[in-house]
Amino acid sequence: MLTIYNSFSRSKEVFRPIEPGRVGVYVCGMTVYDYCHIGHARVMVVFDMVVRWLRASGYEVRYVRNITDIDDKIIRRAQENGEPIRTLTDRFIAAMHEDADALGVLRPDFEPRATDSVADMLALISKLEEKGLAYVAANGDVCYAVRRFPDYGRLSGKSVDELRAGERVGVVGDKNDPLDFVLWKQAKADEPGEAKWDSPWGHGRPGWHIECSAMSSSLLGEHFDIHGGGQDLQFPHHENEIAQSEGAHGSRFVNYWMHNGFVRVDDEKMSKSLGNFTTIRDVLGKYDPEVVRFFMLRSHYRGPLGYSDVHLDDARQALTRLYNAVRAVSVQETPEVDWSNVWGERFRAAMDEDFNTVEALACLFDLANEANRTGDIRLAGQVRALAQVLGLLGRETGEFLQSGGGSEVLGLDADAVEARIAARTAARNARDFAEADRLRAELLAEGVVLEDGPQGTSWRRV
Repeated sequence: MLTIYNSFSRSKEVFRPIEPGRVGVYVCGMTVYDYCHIGHARVMVVFDMVVRWLRASGYEVRYVRNITDIDDKIIRRAQENGEPIRTLTDRFIAAMHEDADALGVLRPDFEPRATDSVADMLALISKLEEKGLAYVAANGDVCYAVRRFPDYGRLSGKSVDELRAGERVGVVGDKNDPLDFVLWKQAKADEPGEAKWDSPWGHGRPGWHIECSAMSSSLLGEHFDIHGGGQDLQFPHHENEIAQSEGAHGSRFVNYWMHNGFVRVDDEKMSKSLGNFTTIRDVLGKYDPEVVRFFMLRSHYRGPLGYSDVHLDDARQALTRLYNAVRAVSVQETPEVDWSNVWGERFRAAMDEDFNTVEALACLFDLANEANRTGDIRLAGQVRALAQVLGLLGRETGEFLQSGGGSEVLGLDADAVEARIAARTAARNARDFAEADRLRAELLAEGVVLEDGPQGTSWRRV
């Protein structure tokens, strides 16, 4: 029975879809004015994994991931480049698809663009205005009146008064209340015509939050099963989506809210403001895309993901071991997953426990070790079959090795052991003790015992 950690209730809940056998999933996608970075990659890989598992569990999934193709950054970048907005966004949408395809991310069933959904946004804003939840501010913007929505703050766990107390000193503006947010932005004189739409409130464009409320309800209905995105979107974006959608429709918006953790570099959140972000293309210039996907799935989706070359090198070694374990089973000969045996049951139990890919991959390594020990090709076939549920081991072993994805190492050499120890140390320093324990257990499975002491970690083979 699948359980999901619901950010709204802050607890794991048994998953019960609104309509038996069918699941509606909406994930906040990219704002397309630049190349995608590793944080974007994590969102794409995590929810690709979620959708794959829902389908493997027998559900019919309707998966929507939007594209934000109009906002201040997009307008500014297009003006700096001296090119039309559509030319800019089309180029980066194509680049996003190339990156996602390389990472083995399946295309969503629907990928609506904000600029194609303005009519739905206008209708939603009008409904909010009719219900007294929206008003025209002094500068012509249409704003949402946060204090008129009684449940505001439930997703983030903050009351309106707490949020008000955290405001920056001196924030005034044209809104009735500093907490209110923009639904429709009045057009500026220097903005190009393609950044403006006609509306009952004059020429302008939608605010960011209203986009997702309109696109999700248009494609999944006013009430659907799962809404996902990065942890940084929980407030204010997802909080505002709830206020808009439930305020307009008068009913529950989403049953399960899922948020993946941050990517961290040197124990800091990766961001452009800190100058520590890395594009997917930069990473794929050094590492095989499947190695990057495997690296991301080795951490639980809700926890932090510590990014470094050391971790990626370690992931490459580990994925190589799995590929070597399935040498004798071609992709074409991959059997169906046997969910009734102990390995299938263990894998399913892990994935049903809030998509625990850490334990699911541990199951694969144990199964691979057993296949290597016994020489049983049926076990090797199950390694490949189970891995493909996660979008892994989809190539022949020789093809993977020749592509530069791995090496011919069948066991761990000294350099690989040291890399694994470095990754474990980094995990411990980041207080990701589950990852540190997993690395210790994985080394032990390879016959390497770690001994922690005042001078650091030493190791020996057994």
